[in-house]
Amino acid sequence: MAEYLKRGKPAEERAADDAKVRATVEGILADIEARGDAAVRALSEKFDKYTPGAFLLTRSEIDAAKARVSDREMADVRFAQDQIRRFAQAQRDSMVDIEVETLPGVILGHRNIPVNSVGCYVPGGKFPMVASAHMSVLTAKVAGVKRIVASAPPVDGAPHPAIVAAMDEGGADEILVLGGVQAVGAMALGTNSLKPVDMLVGPGNAFVAEAKRQLFGRVGIDLFAGPTETCVIADDTVDGEMCATDLLGQAEHGYNSPAVLITNSRTLAEDTLAEISRILGILPTAETARVSWEDYGEVILCADHDEMLAVSEEIASEHVQVMTDRDDWFLDNMTSYGALFLGPRTNVANGDKVIGTNHTLPTKKAGRYTGGLWVGKFLKTHSYQKVVTDEAATLVGEYGSRLCMLEGFVGHAEQCNVRVRRYGGINVPYGAGAPYRDAAE
Repeated sequence: MAEYLKRGKPAEERAADDAKVRATVEGILADIEARGDAAVRALSEKFDKYTPGAFLLTRSEIDAAKARVSDREMADVRFAQDQIRRFAQAQRDSMVDIEVETLPGVILGHRNIPVNSVGCYVPGGKFPMVASAHMSVLTAKVAGVKRIVASAPPVDGAPHPAIVAAMDEGGADEILVLGGVQAVGAMALGTNSLKPVDMLVGPGNAFVAEAKRQLFGRVGIDLFAGPTETCVIADDTVDGEMCATDLLGQAEHGYNSPAVLITNSRTLAEDTLAEISRILGILPTAETARVSWEDYGEVILCADHDEMLAVSEEIASEHVQVMTDRDDWFLDNMTSYGALFLGPRTNVANGDKVIGTNHTLPTKKAGRYTGGLWVGKFLKTHSYQKVVTDEAATLVGEYGSRLCMLEGFVGHAEQCNVRVRRYGGINVPYGAGAPYRDAAE
């Protein structure tokens, strides 16, 4: 039985927090739907103290923001986008349209069609998430989305230059300086000045994640990507400093970012706890990371690697850093997570910023049923069918007719029967199923 050397907030307290978020978001979305631009402007003033002439940036404003980004910073952004584009393109190339003749004269197929319009949310909050612009905007561009709207909150009362640069370089068609629920609500519901999108993507805080959940159905969403989560699975092949660094490196995201160590080494668990205390004494973002660790951090001691696997599967964390003597075994056996980072040379920060995989990943155990954002999320797979011979129309129609009558759908059966009569010359009375014919016939 796994032993908890440290626990986070009880589930009941976390559920109460979620309920408060739900109620707040519901009210904000109702206000946006009722008052449109006026509500969006009031909400931006309330939450971001930002009321520009227009939230949509002009070409000259985009260029002015990009001019404030240094050559080194722009080169770094482009390097990251090159890696993300390369991997996204490889993913896109793996998704092929198909067409197959399943019976003589019966042709079935599918086409992968991009979503027409997407709203990409890029978080600001405590940290301007430049990398989120690459992950959403650029990936949508590779998928072939026709209209890409990107939105991020202001930082210090103005558009964040590097975020604007990343959005523009990634291929955004419209760039908004708008944050939080008001941003995703405006993009999904539309206002007098903003045409609604068909899909929302991108990570965000608990309020943004809840807004996407409530808007799902009105628009598509990528997944539920709320406050970041990290899980380190480690044995005695690594030390406490590395584990503590990887845990706090994600805990600094916000005040509610779960960070969990799963290990079969008591020594490593105790060393990691000691290292966390030491690092929190020198980490510039300790004010945030400390709260997250105290409220949401956990250290779980397991009997062996099998139990470590079982516990991690139950947690289904967004990021899972595996540093053991059998990393590939975990890769082969894990089924519920957002993304895996295998071996001590790998780390979540590289995945978040530059290595090429997408950092918009499922949280709150959604990894049990979905993966992260990727080029395929922007594609809809639509099937089609063609019947090109009289013989095929007759054969399939006869089976279809009888199967429709089996369920009592007379009108359905008649759709089949009219083809059987017209293309096969077989008289099928109205309201009857097609007759059965032996193969010899």
